[in-house]
Amino acid sequence: MESISRISSLLETARDLTLEAARDAGPRKSTRPLPVPQIKKLLDSRQEREVLDGLRRIIAMQYANPPQATLTFFPAVLKTLSHPYPSTRPLVYNYLIHHAELDPDTALLSINTIQKSLSDSNPRVRAMALKTMAGIRVPVISQIVSLAIKKGVSDLSPLVRKAAALACVKCVRLDETTRPQVEEYLAVLLADKQYYVAGAAVQAFMEVCSTERFDSIHPVYRRLCRMVVDMDEWGQIALLKLMTVYARRCFPRRIKRTKRAQTREQKVQDFYEDLEPETQPQSSEADYEETSIADPDLTLFLTSIAPLLQSRTSAVILAVASAYLYLAPTTHLPSAIGPLIALLRSPQDIQQVALHNMVQVCLAQPSLFVPYYRHFLLRSTEPPHARGLKLEVLTLIFPSCSPDIQSLLLAELGHFSRSPDPALVRESVRAIGRCAQSPNPTSSRRCLALLLNQLHSSDDNLVGEAMQVIRHLIQRSPTEHRKTVIRLAKNLDHLTSATARAGIVWLVGEFADCAGDEVGQGGGVAADVWRILVKGYAGEGEEVRGQIVGLGAKVYLRWLNERKKEKEEKMDNGVGDELSLSTRTGENHDGEERGFAEDVLAHQPQEEKTTSHPIELLWQHTLLLARYTPSYHLRDRARLYRALLAIPSSTELASLLLLAPKPVPQAPSPSESRRAYLLGSASLVVGEDLRGVGLPEWVEDGREPDAGLREEGGDGKAEYVGHRERGGVGSVSAGERLDGVLAGGAGVGVAKKGGRTLDAWLDEEDGKESSGESEGSVESEEETSTEDESEEESESEEDEEAGLVK
Repeated sequence: MESISRISSLLETARDLTLEAARDAGPRKSTRPLPVPQIKKLLDSRQEREVLDGLRRIIAMQYANPPQATLTFFPAVLKTLSHPYPSTRPLVYNYLIHHAELDPDTALLSINTIQKSLSDSNPRVRAMALKTMAGIRVPVISQIVSLAIKKGVSDLSPLVRKAAALACVKCVRLDETTRPQVEEYLAVLLADKQYYVAGAAVQAFMEVCSTERFDSIHPVYRRLCRMVVDMDEWGQIALLKLMTVYARRCFPRRIKRTKRAQTREQKVQDFYEDLEPETQPQSSEADYEETSIADPDLTLFLTSIAPLLQSRTSAVILAVASAYLYLAPTTHLPSAIGPLIALLRSPQDIQQVALHNMVQVCLAQPSLFVPYYRHFLLRSTEPPHARGLKLEVLTLIFPSCSPDIQSLLLAELGHFSRSPDPALVRESVRAIGRCAQSPNPTSSRRCLALLLNQLHSSDDNLVGEAMQVIRHLIQRSPTEHRKTVIRLAKNLDHLTSATARAGIVWLVGEFADCAGDEVGQGGGVAADVWRILVKGYAGEGEEVRGQIVGLGAKVYLRWLNERKKEKEEKMDNGVGDELSLSTRTGENHDGEERGFAEDVLAHQPQEEKTTSHPIELLWQHTLLLARYTPSYHLRDRARLYRALLAIPSSTELASLLLLAPKPVPQAPSPSESRRAYLLGSASLVVGEDLRGVGLPEWVEDGREPDAGLREEGGDGKAEYVGHRERGGVGSVSAGERLDGVLAGGAGVGVAKKGGRTLDAWLDEEDGKESSGESEGSVESEEETSTEDESEEESESEEDEEAGLVK
């Protein structure tokens, strides 16, 4: 009877498999939604296939676009928890997590069933049950979740312990009062011997615990440093961020003052000169340099994360570069530049984030990117944001490049400044302007010459941008660009860009005294340019007209100041002035009260007309032109200038408004405002402070925690070996350690000194092993059991080093 029932069960199983194969091989099943009663009927079925079909349809409705209402199936779905079907359990848990908040009373009915699953023999079922219980956002069960986590922390399966570590964050978010209990659980999980459990515990620690509480980190610091190479990507990122803050809080920045190494010329001089101690030159401050002394534990961390630069995850590479930048920028940061450059071959979204972070590193250490300058040359197929960031890197490394590389970069920028894209033209010209701010005078002159050549272009957009940058450069050092102002004034004859013409007129009026303009004698560049521009005033644009009026006001004000100064000198010397300046100008003032200057000229005698100064006449003519300008804004400005200059003896206010020194324009790098953001953070990409979390300052020397707190108790070092004990380079993977143990004869199922091998066991199963050989093997086992205690201790130590025995 037993054989018949067994055969019938096999036939039933074969029938189900045949039906499933036929269903999968047949035409595609219709995705038409079923009515609610039919779906409930599928859930109430005793067939696993039908229950699974019903749950799949409900989950599909849940994630549809737009989502459909599935709350009506809550009781029917909870009933399926009593079915012993392992395939339906994940779908039920997924549904329960999404609907527990909507119907908490019904969700509480499933807690007992989930608690029973915590004691299941399958570790995956236990981990899934713990994850589901922590995901049910019902505050009433917070203590039950805490007890479940406590049970998961002591579970024998690492999978369950990892789920318990991740559930700690959800438990604290569910109920803040459980934080002290959760912190105790995390302290235990951080000391776990499995690297993926410790990685999950570090992630939870970063979310739950404050960065000020390092009591749980001190005992496991060195073990975590050795584990970092084996953790998953999320655990590595969390550990790198944690250890960066930990290093700032616990390792002081010690600086040692050492004597600078002698150059070759100094060594030769000391060799050939026999100086006595009394005649030797005294050492100065320039002969010494400051070098940082790293703590041994900090060096352990920086060395342990070096293999992570070969990671396939870009976030891990950025986290390592961030740790090197903020902890050891001179010793370890150069090794991270190459992996950062490799991220430029990633997709566009990753490439943009990588460029933002490379600009941040370049702001601190621009010379490190000089060997990789070719990677930042522009391509025509790149998006606009990538081009802007690459141009920014090129301008940052420009002062550190050799003259040959600078020539190449300027040729590249000059080529793209002639692009048909206005945005690219603007960015290229501004990049040339930032390159011109180099401390090297030769490089600055080359950049300025390139900008001056661009003024002859037929592209008005290019000419306007180039003139804007030239104006800023001249404002930075006007005394060094006297000839440049005169050269620009000569270009007014053929320039057609209104922006460029207005900029040149403003430069001539602002720096006329620097350009050799002798206004006191009626000549000079500024007055001559003013005279020429007034002739074509009617054909100029509104922007240029405004600058012409401003130029006339400045030249006329300088002339008034010069005449006032000459009069004061004559009065001091006791010499009378034959023609009183105040009388003449007073008559002009009375005439201006009645109208404009043309009325004065009409009623003055012919002798007085001939004695008027040309600058004064030119100013009256300019006011007459401005009076009939269609722009009311320009007419108002002309009235303001006339009122300021109406009384020649009182020009202090006019000098304060027109001749006051202008602030020097600053053209920093566009990412200079993001310097305060941390490398690898989202704030660096977005440009706004999202979380307000910064990097702490280095702890003061003498206030750091005791180094003895980081000592591992017992044989902690033998429990996890993160680096090669032999060779000292790289890290040993789990597979390599297992191969080494098996090669040495240790491990489970492999005996030493006469123990049977795998071939012996296979021979015994096939009946090929004789009874004599089996007896010999038994005797060998007895001989092995009588070995001395020293050999047994060495075997146990090897097992512990391999991680096979806890």
